[in-house]
Amino acid sequence: MASSSAALTRPSANGIDASVPSRPSYEEHDTWRRYQAFFPDSMRSRDAATTPREERWSWRGLDVHLDRLGGEDARLKVIVLHGAGAYGRVMAPASVIAQRHGYATVSPDLPGYGLTSVPWSEMDYGLWIDCVCDLVDHELARDGLPVVLFGVSLGGLLAYQVAARDPRVRGVVATTLFDPRERVAREDISRFRVLGSAGFWLLDALRPITDGLPLPMAHVSKMHAISNDPALSALCASDRLGGGSWVPARFLRTLMSAAPAVEPEAFDHCPILLVHPGEDRMTDIALSRRFFDRLACDKRMVVLEGASHMPTEQPGVAQMEASVLSFLGALAGS
Repeated sequence: MASSSAALTRPSANGIDASVPSRPSYEEHDTWRRYQAFFPDSMRSRDAATTPREERWSWRGLDVHLDRLGGEDARLKVIVLHGAGAYGRVMAPASVIAQRHGYATVSPDLPGYGLTSVPWSEMDYGLWIDCVCDLVDHELARDGLPVVLFGVSLGGLLAYQVAARDPRVRGVVATTLFDPRERVAREDISRFRVLGSAGFWLLDALRPITDGLPLPMAHVSKMHAISNDPALSALCASDRLGGGSWVPARFLRTLMSAAPAVEPEAFDHCPILLVHPGEDRMTDIALSRRFFDRLACDKRMVVLEGASHMPTEQPGVAQMEASVLSFLGALAGS
């Protein structure tokens, strides 16, 4: 069975090729445009200058879709990472702001999401970590710009796990952080608490049988709470490229058992900025605080007032923009 984003991937030539007409494009898959009305006006993709350009990166036989914005005279590059309820193009608001302040961005559609297809039997959470680690290599080789990771939702944990493996990452920004190995964390991120306890035990104990089972993310996660605006939550939950996708049970099993290369207590590779939404009903802020407190690196935590898990509300969005730009400015200056 293939992922919901498209058919099985056909390997292509090495490197990036943005010119192959048969590959799906966001010109055709334009559901992402419906998100624009929910974003602050200054963060919308309105024209060619604020709409990412599409590229393809051949990686391990997969045709990974990349969105790029900015780049000319950039001092630093931000790799923007989505979670299990979105995909690279939905992250465009972060790229619009970054470009305005002189930073380049690249936003991948991680395997199984957006326009990046993957064989059903190969999709697991470890593939996401490997993909972003190799993307860091690729981007550093491409232009040498220092790399910062910006992870939204599950992308925050992913950003940490990549930085734990690669000390060349200059900094990490995350909207949430949690340790999926903790039962309380698994129960909190699951739509039904039993999925994080007995459900996880069954997935692990019966993995030869259950790994290939298709699971709808909108029903196993709290996708209904991704935003405090019911209309935006409904859009995410119905978008088959993102929150409305189906994933193999293997993806959740490997996510819930994922151990970082370096535990937070020993992590000192780079500074971390945690910008957790203050009205997050999808991931308890206490999970982020606990993970944050364990970190040994230079760190700062900002609570975004009035913002939900997918932050679109003020004043939280303005607070996030100010704190992230200050963080990036300090890194670029160093």
